[in-house]
Amino acid sequence: MHLNESMFSDEEREALEAIRRREGLENMDQAFEWLAKFALRNGVKRITGKGRALYVIEGKTKPCE
Repeated sequence: MHLNESMFSDEEREALEAIRRREGLENMDQAFEWLAKFALRNGVKRITGKGRALYVIEGKTKPCE
């Protein structure tokens, strides 16, 4: 999904652009994805007290019983 930049205010676009430059990302979509993952990680850490993986983890091939 590509972002429509008209969805954001000037301040939000400036913040995403700053994140894009700071993190060395190629476009605003990547900056928005980075920001969403950052917020999700911090929220989960506040709730559980632990960091959690945000990617698929290959596990056992046998389903849990």
